[in-house]
Amino acid sequence: MNIASVRRPIVPPTPPRAPDDMSFFARLAVIRQNMIATWGQRAYEEDIVQGRFVLRRSFILNRPDAIRHVLLSNYENYARTPAGIRMLRPVLGDGLLIAEGHSWTFQRRTLAPAFTPRATANLVPHMTAVLDETIAKLDAQTGAPVDLREIMQRMTLEIAGRTMFSFGMDKHGPTLRNFVMEYGERLARPYFLDMVLPVTWPTPMDRARARFRKRWTEFVAMLIAERRAVGKKDGAPPSDLFDLMDEARDPETGKGFSDEQLIDEVATMILAGHETTATALFWALYLLALDPETQEEVAVETRGEHLDSIADIDRQKFTRAVIEETMRLYPSAFLIARAAREKDNAAGVEISKGDIIIIAPWLLHRHEKLWEQPNAFIPKRFMSKEAPDRFAYLPFGAGPRVCIGAPFAQAESVLALARLIGAFRVELADTTPVIPYGVITTQPDHSPMFRITRR
Repeated sequence: MNIASVRRPIVPPTPPRAPDDMSFFARLAVIRQNMIATWGQRAYEEDIVQGRFVLRRSFILNRPDAIRHVLLSNYENYARTPAGIRMLRPVLGDGLLIAEGHSWTFQRRTLAPAFTPRATANLVPHMTAVLDETIAKLDAQTGAPVDLREIMQRMTLEIAGRTMFSFGMDKHGPTLRNFVMEYGERLARPYFLDMVLPVTWPTPMDRARARFRKRWTEFVAMLIAERRAVGKKDGAPPSDLFDLMDEARDPETGKGFSDEQLIDEVATMILAGHETTATALFWALYLLALDPETQEEVAVETRGEHLDSIADIDRQKFTRAVIEETMRLYPSAFLIARAAREKDNAAGVEISKGDIIIIAPWLLHRHEKLWEQPNAFIPKRFMSKEAPDRFAYLPFGAGPRVCIGAPFAQAESVLALARLIGAFRVELADTTPVIPYGVITTQPDHSPMFRITRR
């Protein structure tokens, strides 16, 4: 897209780039605090950046054809790294996000009907009900400083609870948020042994993660038991995601999920669904507060719209472009790391068994060869007929393992942003720059205060 004629766009703040000659131990120290800050200028300019991680070679891939090979053409040759498994398994178990081989194939086939566009459309009333309540609560806070990050977290958690179980999260929401915060602050940061030891060799932090997992799975099992106690009317169609998942059967084998598997799938959908969407909405609101003109364009587009169906959501072209540009600048999954099972050639890159492959949406989305003004906030780049290469833009991954909940997340994000900006003018009450940091997802370094006024 030629964006030379677009008015001067805002460029939101980012962490300083690391020196390209940063030592291994210095880089290791930064990784635990902010993975994004470990990359130097080369990673934003070069197609392939080769390095070493402990005793293994590593490759940062910024070439779409090489990424296509790893994520699509020969994806079975690339497994999650030990550190990746250690970070995710305690909260997601062996759910769809980290399953491999036949287990992943079974889960993907079985869950697919629950995430079709038609199934998503049936869940929109749950979303709109929560948005109505959120807007009503925000009405009472106009003019006063508000923490929109916390409000987005509570809102998306409530949407996750209602779309999953058809009941609100007033009772259990604080406990779930405490689990998320506890894990993120204490257990989700990689230590040296987490990155170098095989998964079968427990590290000291693995023991703490195991204790966390026991408490977490007991909590999710309790939610499932409460939902099952409510039941559903005989012959009635599924009313929520739990009905769809509980009744789901593999179309080839007729097999459904065991109770243990269902716990992991529910945990995956609740956590992956509410936390990533809340973060995307926070960043979108932050960007629109920095860019009032773009915010007004969103408000104009929503004017007169009911916004209570998939058809209404699909008409919000500019709002969708704002969400897409937000996810370009702040991809929730900022890093995809894989280990090669066997030697391979990825579009000319010779890869040996055990090599670490880094595909970083944070880098890819800001790469100077792939995007014009890569660090600027320009939503209209996503309204151009010149779409970015499919493997240069990965907010939900790509290939067979693309996020199964992407249509749901996109509908929720567009609906929420349109309704919120249609109702309120959003401004920053805090002038401190918000710096993104990468620990599991792309988070802000602090929660700024906003001021909202009714339109």
